Amino acid sequence: MRHSECSAGRVFVIRLESGEILHNAVESFAASNGITAATVIAVGGADKGSRFVVGPQMPLSSPIVPTVHELDAPHEFTGTGTIFRNSNGTPIMHMHCSCGRGGSSVTGCARAGVKVWLVMEIVITELVGCKAKRLMDEASGFELLVPDAE
Repeated sequence: MRHSECSAGRVFVIRLESGEILHNAVESFAASNGITAATVIAVGGADKGSRFVVGPQMPLSSPIVPTVHELDAPHEFTGTGTIFRNSNGTPIMHMHCSCGRGGSSVTGCARAGVKVWLVMEIVITELVGCKAKRLMDEASGFELLVPDAE
């Protein structure tokens, strides 16, 4: 297990509007406000056409090929995630979420493009003094969290 210690900093409350793409809006906000590490929670609506990574294609291969699910109608949405900078210093959000409509649900990673329906409420809690970064992992082909990066 690898780890680093940090403290809570500023807290931001954000309202996203219909049509905004969740990860683009949050990452843009983080970059404009100098946020390099944070926790993120979100609640609201995900619109038709929102896309989620719902796991790797099976059988597993290298490189990993993601399976993507697209919503066919607006859904209720809740998600939790993190923001950490990559090797270029760009803040990158990683959020897993669940969406439901009429008794069925889908859970996955929001990175494929969640489009806001009506409103989405976001709370970002900045992590101060955090060394963590998302660095390229050659084996998986993904930028993975390295908690004790310098």
